[in-house]
Amino acid sequence: MNEVSWIGYVGPLVGLAGLILTIWWKVEGKINAAAERAEKVERDLAEHKLHVATHYSTKSGMKEIKDEILGAVSGIRDDVRHLATRIDTMHEAQAKPRPTRRSAD
Repeated sequence: MNEVSWIGYVGPLVGLAGLILTIWWKVEGKINAAAERAEKVERDLAEHKLHVATHYSTKSGMKEIKDEILGAVSGIRDDVRHLATRIDTMHEAQAKPRPTRRSAD
């Protein structure tokens, strides 16, 4: 085997190996870029979850607040009813004729 025939086989193999390594390098770069983007999205999501947890109330918290407000409104309603009953009683008492005292002159 002479030198020229051996180089004829090695040259294309080196070129093929270079092509494979170049493709591998490009794919590896895209994988790394995708991993960096995924990490950024993960950080953004964690920040958003923290923001939501600190600034928005939960469903159970809203129910507690609603129950407190409705309890206060119910108490006011009962106070108004009691006040209306007292006013009605006072009005009825004023509408009744009062017996007058006659002095013994």
